[in-house]
Amino acid sequence: MQDNRIAVRDEDEIDLIALVRGLWVQKWLILAITLLVTAGAAAYAFLSKPVYEAKLFIMPPTQNGIAELNYGRGKSTELETYSIQHVYDVFARNLQGESLRQNFFNQVYLPSLDESQRKGALDRLYDRFSRELVVKGPGKDTPDRFSVTVQNGDPVKATEWAKAYVARASEAAEAELIKNVTTEASVRARNLEQRIVSLRETAQRVREDRIQQLREALKIAEAIGLTSPTINSSAAVDITVDTGNKMDYQRGSKALAAEIQTLESRSSDDAFISDLRTLQMRYNFYRKLNIDPELISVYRQDGSVEVPESPVRPRKGLILVLGAIIGLILGGFAALIRFAFIRNRIK
Repeated sequence: MQDNRIAVRDEDEIDLIALVRGLWVQKWLILAITLLVTAGAAAYAFLSKPVYEAKLFIMPPTQNGIAELNYGRGKSTELETYSIQHVYDVFARNLQGESLRQNFFNQVYLPSLDESQRKGALDRLYDRFSRELVVKGPGKDTPDRFSVTVQNGDPVKATEWAKAYVARASEAAEAELIKNVTTEASVRARNLEQRIVSLRETAQRVREDRIQQLREALKIAEAIGLTSPTINSSAAVDITVDTGNKMDYQRGSKALAAEIQTLESRSSDDAFISDLRTLQMRYNFYRKLNIDPELISVYRQDGSVEVPESPVRPRKGLILVLGAIIGLILGGFAALIRFAFIRNRIK
């Protein structure tokens, strides 16, 4: 039994040595295949079109950047101020929105392609575009920072596209925020206008009521022949006719007639309405409120965006190394098959 194990072990050692010798005899085959695969990898690495990558990082805006949106807002105006986070959330929603991506695809990406490239299916072109333009959200280490990455064969175009995409998202966010501000201001102005109209109507009715009261008092004064105010005394007769103020008749017919004429000829009651001027000032403010987009910044760029000098693809060094390794493996495998075939023929 022990002799059989020794025999098997010796046979295995002889086979291993024979395998190594057989592969060494075919070293030129292994070398040729390795060089051929490496040459193919080198051709791919040096002849394929390089791809450049531009990356832009985005941070929340500053308080100064959103100050224009909060103009005329606060506790005194019953309009809440916009926070940095709210403004940044609006920008982030537009940055990641599908509508912005589709517009950029139709207006920028498609026109940049050749006629032959445009003939492909739109869904495949859009998938390719989605791989070349990537928006990444905040990470654990940077909870507020977004990034926009663009890959293109032209480094300048990749940089311009990254900036243009963020600029479009910024414009959309600014337009949305400005629309919200102006809409709120418009609603506030309409409410104030309605309040002013109501106060004027009320003042007019009060004036008409007062004129009616004075007319009745005038009739009493003319009936008793009282033309001038009387001096109150204990001997004065109290006439208990109910006018607005039952003692108005004592002012005399001349004063009453003059006041009636004045009230009837009054063209406006504005000067006699309490708080009207304050309401008018606030109404004019909201009606004429104008937000300057140039003074708004809904994001802050983190660092500068430089035109990339080195391509991200193809990675020539890695491709050459992998080509050599794969070529060596394929060459060894081919030599092994040839060795086994020759050995079987000899047997």
